[in-house]
Amino acid sequence: MGTAKIAISIEEELLGKLDRLVSSKVFPNRSKAIQEAVQEKLSRVNRSRLARECAKLDPKFERALAEEGISQDMGEWPEY
Repeated sequence: MGTAKIAISIEEELLGKLDRLVSSKVFPNRSKAIQEAVQEKLSRVNRSRLARECAKLDPKFERALAEEGISQDMGEWPEY
């Protein structure tokens, strides 16, 4: 996967914390630290979005739908 160079603005205090992490070898450089932070945040957003969508589901309806499909499929399966 390719990478793109971008410019960002960041609070000086936050930059200082970031630089201390780079100095202590937690991250090899600023870019890698920011890249990992963005990836982690995006993953959290996606997980919370999935949780919100799952919360919208009606468990009784989903179970009935699943069982309806299973009972239809069972009739089509060969006996062993």
